[in-house]
Amino acid sequence: MDEICVLAPATVSNVVCGFDCLGFALNEPFDEVHVRKIPEREIRIVNRDEFELPSDPTKNVAGVALQAMLDAVGADFGFGIEMTKYIKPGSGIGSSAASSCGAVAAANRLLEDRFSKHELVEFAMEGEKLASGAKHADNVAPCIFGGFVLIRSVDPLDVVPLGFPPLFVTIIHPQIQIKTADARAILPKDVALSTAVQQWSNLGAFVAALAQGDHELLARSMEDFIVEPARKSLIPEFEAVKAASIKAGALGGGISGSGPSMFMLSKNEKAAKNVETSMQQVYSQTGVEFKTYISQVNPAGIVFL
Repeated sequence: MDEICVLAPATVSNVVCGFDCLGFALNEPFDEVHVRKIPEREIRIVNRDEFELPSDPTKNVAGVALQAMLDAVGADFGFGIEMTKYIKPGSGIGSSAASSCGAVAAANRLLEDRFSKHELVEFAMEGEKLASGAKHADNVAPCIFGGFVLIRSVDPLDVVPLGFPPLFVTIIHPQIQIKTADARAILPKDVALSTAVQQWSNLGAFVAALAQGDHELLARSMEDFIVEPARKSLIPEFEAVKAASIKAGALGGGISGSGPSMFMLSKNEKAAKNVETSMQQVYSQTGVEFKTYISQVNPAGIVFL
């Protein structure tokens, strides 16, 4: 096999109480990534979308991630990439992660699955470093592994896949831009011990609720005492969307990644659709353009076509 196409899904990171350590994969939206082996020892990138991302592989997250893989192989060949992105950069639902993960997962299949999923996450984190200035795995790990994952450590990398019940997620993506660097800059530098204990307790309860399929405990656990209070002012009508969504049947939710997207988890598709309607009603009065998505939590991650 010299050529392959994959669909790399969007992801939700932080998941309210799991800042920088918890994430899950969606079924849609996704990026479509074609990768082929080429005899030249280089990486060629063609972008087939409207986002005008760099084709220079040293400035493109997929190129950087693939170069890390080629260096590990000591390859005397290269890769050509054709990318069609349906996940808008800066959306807060893992756009850069989808590009990096789609590229390395596809290339790995062309290499007869030489690398493990953990190793693919390591390569993809090089792309995240280019995008945000730091290696983090709470988007790339769920994109590669699927489902919910806990990142116990980045150095050394320790990814813990989590069991979970069937869940649906509703996403609203206001068409505004929030830079990750700006969203990180407003976070508190110090946290009171009592606040940290509340946050740890919620994260532990959230993981237990997933394992037990306990929707009520899941709902009680989705409370963030550290990040959401600092960032919610960046997103128009955040409180109104959250309140309307919970009233419509959502278990809970919050900011996806650094925003501006918001997510809400629901027990079933009917509830998720009701939540979507409530989100649309709030935002239709703001004058801010937006998109909404409904997806089941994706248990498999990347799809090979």
